[in-house]
Amino acid sequence: MSEARKQKRLKKELRLIDVYAIATGATLSSGFFLLPGVAAAQAGPALILAYLLAAVPLVPAAFSVIELATAMPRAGGFYYFLDRAFGPYLGTIGGFGTWLSLVLKVAFALVGMGAYVALFLPGLPIAPVAVGLALLLGVLNYFGAKKGGGLQVVLVFFLLLLLGLFFAGGSFAVQAQHFENFFAAGFDSIIATTGMVYISYVGVTKVESLSEEVSDPEKTLPRGILLALVTAIVVYGVGTTIIVGLVPMSELSGNLTPVATAAGHLLGRPGVILISIAALLAFVSVANAGLMSASRYPMAMGRDHLLPSIFRRLSRHRTPVYAIVLTVTVVILVITCLNPLRIAKLASAFQLLMIALVSLAVIVMRESRIPSYDPGYKSPLYPWMQIVGILTPLYLIFEMGMISILFSAGLIVLATIWYYTFARHRVTRSGAIYHVFARLGHLRYDALDSELRGILREKGLRAEDPFEEIILRSMVLDFDTPMEFETVLGKVAAQLRRIIPLTEKEIIAQVMDGTRIGATPVSHGVALPHFRSDRLEQAEMVLVRCLPGVTMMLYDPLTHAEEGATRVHALFFLVSPDANPAQHLRILARIAERVDEGGFAIEWNRATGRQEIKESLLHSDRFVSLLVNVVGPTAILADKALREITLAEGCLIAALTRQGHSFVPNGNTVLQSGDRLTIIGAEAGLSELRQRYIEGVVAQ
Repeated sequence: MSEARKQKRLKKELRLIDVYAIATGATLSSGFFLLPGVAAAQAGPALILAYLLAAVPLVPAAFSVIELATAMPRAGGFYYFLDRAFGPYLGTIGGFGTWLSLVLKVAFALVGMGAYVALFLPGLPIAPVAVGLALLLGVLNYFGAKKGGGLQVVLVFFLLLLLGLFFAGGSFAVQAQHFENFFAAGFDSIIATTGMVYISYVGVTKVESLSEEVSDPEKTLPRGILLALVTAIVVYGVGTTIIVGLVPMSELSGNLTPVATAAGHLLGRPGVILISIAALLAFVSVANAGLMSASRYPMAMGRDHLLPSIFRRLSRHRTPVYAIVLTVTVVILVITCLNPLRIAKLASAFQLLMIALVSLAVIVMRESRIPSYDPGYKSPLYPWMQIVGILTPLYLIFEMGMISILFSAGLIVLATIWYYTFARHRVTRSGAIYHVFARLGHLRYDALDSELRGILREKGLRAEDPFEEIILRSMVLDFDTPMEFETVLGKVAAQLRRIIPLTEKEIIAQVMDGTRIGATPVSHGVALPHFRSDRLEQAEMVLVRCLPGVTMMLYDPLTHAEEGATRVHALFFLVSPDANPAQHLRILARIAERVDEGGFAIEWNRATGRQEIKESLLHSDRFVSLLVNVVGPTAILADKALREITLAEGCLIAALTRQGHSFVPNGNTVLQSGDRLTIIGAEAGLSELRQRYIEGVVAQ
């Protein structure tokens, strides 16, 4: 059950506030501080509507990204999703193109500061300042995502504070006449402007490339991304309304410092200074967020052999040091040798294409029917949400013009050349789309299912998974003589048939079929026979301990021929309802994780009764075992009925062991000295119980 060779993973240290700050900071820069003036030249006052319309196609993209990121929280974001959905060829295109687009966005942000710096220091050369900031942010990211995330929180907090002050003052000074002839530019101009400003929002989705470093990604990512999206919509909607309401259209059209100009109309020179500070914070924050996100793409591609292996190496701070160095180096080259203000706009069409493919990837992953594809958050309105997410970006691409399309085609050609000259012969991987083909009678790639099972194990159980309850109500068979697997299976089937609607023959057939095709994990003296049935309503388990050993035959999964034997000392027979395959896999993954923990074998072998055998499979953080003594903290529990005892919030007594016999107590059960209580519940409640009865806790 242990991987023969475990890959180093990035540290999970990004909290909700970090995810929100990174996603928000990646969004609020040029889209707000530069583009409104350019948008005004095309759409007039209706630029407000263009910004609001631009958010509509991003909603499907955001929901699709959240679903994929909670199912596959791995570094690389768009690259990883496209690679696992469509295979390494499209993964290479997505990885190269998205990485380069992010690099250009970082360079664009650092150089874009020049327009605001020039308001105060018109002679200052911006390129050296931009290069210095790129180096500083690279060093900061070397020391960990937490450091970069911490800076991001500070930058975004002050940015939103300054914008809040500007919005509060500006809302009372808007001029109604500035909104006259609102639709004068015409529908076509408004839609074209929508396509141009759409790119202002896509930074919201870029935090998914850091999903491997997010703590509790199934909850944190949806909340962080959706909060950032709402923030962006509010800032762009309210902000552009105030800009239009303060600045005459003749002055706003083509203005490269529109927010500073609006602040000047409101507060004079102090307003210009205030907003210029906010703009600088925004540009630095988007550069920091972009650099953090971009550097994870070479690392993820290095892991998958699409780039040289050096890029997957982590520093002692568990950061992708060579990927960071490459990204910073290319940013500096773009700043010093090219014009990022022009090139970054050309990459917008490519980003729209990637967003459309990500929505398609959700359809492919769901229709592949891979049991281990188990997103913690599922996109609503499937598949209509994804269809809109595919069609609207494609429509906007054609509205952006031929030059942007040709630039994107150039990126695709370069990535294709790299794939066929370097990567093609280094990978044997295919995407989930082959599982869709399998349903039509073609190929499938089973290693993807194994990879997703590994991710399931890493993510762990969900709050609603009844793992402890299944363990504590399980049956235990403890043998003290050597046995054959078939003999043990017969005894297990005899026990299971009493609680599930299957015959002994059906149970034996299900388990043996799975064992012959290689579906029964066997490793380190432990076996996990399992199957699912549509006739079950809840999961059940039988724990088997045989210290002298159970002999199991090993089978070739293709021919089903015997190819050797092994001896195991622990067998966990799990049967689950067919309706919830992902939960079945999560429970198996948790058992495998517990078995791999260093202290398990010792606890399993030393357990002196059925209850202790069960508890050896539980983790000490997920339950408390209390011994009721005549002295000590637990003495106050003796001679009391359970209904008279107040436990910590969220905790319950799952089992009581008395004189070697275990049973589930009720409220009328009176505790006696020598009773052993097994209590399960929330971590906070269990911690409170440990503190309250610390001297009575039996360490597990």
